[in-house]
Amino acid sequence: MDKIAIDTYRANADFKLAKAPTFEDFGKTDKELKKELAVIRRELGEFQDTIYAHDKYSILVCLQGMDTAGKDSLIREVFKDFNVSGVEVHSFKVPTELELSHNYLWRHYIALPAKGKFGVFNRTHYENVLVTRVHPEYILNEHIPGIHSVEDIDQKFWDKRFEQINDFERHLAENGTLIYKFFLNLSKEEQRQRLLRRLAVKDKHWKFSPGDLKERKLWSVYQKCYEEAISRTTKEHAPWFSIPADNKKAARVIVASILLKSLKKYKDIKEPMLSDKIMANLDSYEEQLQREG
Repeated sequence: MDKIAIDTYRANADFKLAKAPTFEDFGKTDKELKKELAVIRRELGEFQDTIYAHDKYSILVCLQGMDTAGKDSLIREVFKDFNVSGVEVHSFKVPTELELSHNYLWRHYIALPAKGKFGVFNRTHYENVLVTRVHPEYILNEHIPGIHSVEDIDQKFWDKRFEQINDFERHLAENGTLIYKFFLNLSKEEQRQRLLRRLAVKDKHWKFSPGDLKERKLWSVYQKCYEEAISRTTKEHAPWFSIPADNKKAARVIVASILLKSLKKYKDIKEPMLSDKIMANLDSYEEQLQREG
C-alpha cells in the first residue's frame, strides 16, 4: 500500500505508548484490506525467493503484544504466499527445564534463521524484560549468580539486560541478519471484546485461559514495561514498529507493507548470475536436453 509510510509506525528513543494509535482502517472495508494484503504478500513471497537465492541475508521478524493481539493470525495471513521451506516460525512459551539450564538468550539464538531464510518469533527474547519484569520471581528460576531473591533484582539488573539484548541484536545485524520488531498495539477494550468472543464461541474455547484475566489486571504495568523496552532497544539496525492492532486486517497490511518496503531498499539482493562459462554454453546444454527427447 503506497500510502503507508514506514516512519509513521517506527518507534524512536522517546516512544510514548499513550500517544501510539491502536486503530487504523485507511478508510477501507475489510474486503478491500483483504485484497490489498493479497497483493502485497504475493510480492513479498516472490521477493523471498530472491532472498533465498541471494543467500547472504537472513530476516528475523519479531512479534510482541498483549494476549489476543493477533500474532498467530497475522503470521498465517502475512506469510501465506511464502515457500514453506523459506520461513520458520518459533513460538516461545514458558521456558523448559533444558532452556533454563542455559542463559536466557540461548533458546532464541538456536532458533535464528539461516541465511536466505525468514525467521518469525511469536513472542521473543523480549519476554525476558516484559513477563519477567512484571513477575520478577520468574527470574529466580534462571539460577543467576548473585540473584538469591526478588530483592536482588534491581534497576541495574534490568539496565544490564537491556544492554545484553542490544548487544545480541547488534551482533546479529553485523553478521547479516535484518531485524524487524513489531509491537501489536491493542487497546484494553478491544482485548476485552476478543476475550468475550473466545468465551462465546465454542470453537474458540480452547484459546481461553483464566490466566488471561489475571494478566489483564496488570495491564498498566505491562504497558509501562513495553514502553521502556521499546524505547531502550529501538535501533537503526533493529527498529521497533508500533502497529495499531484493534483492526486485524489493517495490522496485517501494515506489517506486510513495512517488510516489503524495507527489504526492497537492499538493492544488492538479487538472484545470482550464472558464470560466464555456463552462460556461453547455454545453447549447448539446451541442445543436449532436446536430443534426449
